[in-house]
Amino acid sequence: MLATLTTMNRLNIATRPVVHGLTLGVLMLDTEFTRFPGEIGNAATWSVPLQFKIVRGATPERVIEDQGRGLLDPFVEAAQELIDLGVRGITTSCGFLALFQRELSARLSVPVATSSLLQVPMVERMLPAGKRVAILTINRAALTDAHLAAVGVDRTTPIAGMPPDSLFRRVFTDQAQPEEADFAILEREMVEASRALAAAHPEVGAIVFECTNMPPFAAAVRKATGLPVFDMVNMLRWFIDAIAD
Repeated sequence: MLATLTTMNRLNIATRPVVHGLTLGVLMLDTEFTRFPGEIGNAATWSVPLQFKIVRGATPERVIEDQGRGLLDPFVEAAQELIDLGVRGITTSCGFLALFQRELSARLSVPVATSSLLQVPMVERMLPAGKRVAILTINRAALTDAHLAAVGVDRTTPIAGMPPDSLFRRVFTDQAQPEEADFAILEREMVEASRALAAAHPEVGAIVFECTNMPPFAAAVRKATGLPVFDMVNMLRWFIDAIAD
């Protein structure tokens, strides 16, 4: 009987949070690029305690261009470590991990928000008649119907990507040196891409940023296009409100 109680006590202790007061756990890609204030991977963005964990080997190339092949289990294991530490929800630092939304939700014990793309169906329903939501992504060719289906996005949704030769694309896929991350140039490229998207699709009534590195440029895009902009940081703020004390 005593042995049984001791075992139960150990199990109870093991399920208690190690760190108190945490809210969200962030699964980070294995990157070296600059993360500006206002994006998910910069701690100054957040007013509440978040816990970050790098998933080693989860490079932008493997997650975006190779569709995360072989990385599901490492993401589950990293998420479980954060849950054991005390986080109440899990998110990621790349919108392309929408592809893992169902699997992570099924295997973890806390709510999971893998991607800003989760917002697309909701935003679509918020818009006036005749208007559609559009997606701006870092890599249009890599964002497949499978990514969209994983988070319930209509495959006919207008989508545009950052140009392959853009500084934005090179910086945030670790194809440039960190010191090349010129905020003014990156902002200009974001504005140009957003304007082109809106011009190509006059029916667009709002833009959702897929990429978690895009939120620092949201204000400039809103001003340039006159459109509402939804991004990962916006989404996570209400997610945090829902799980915090």
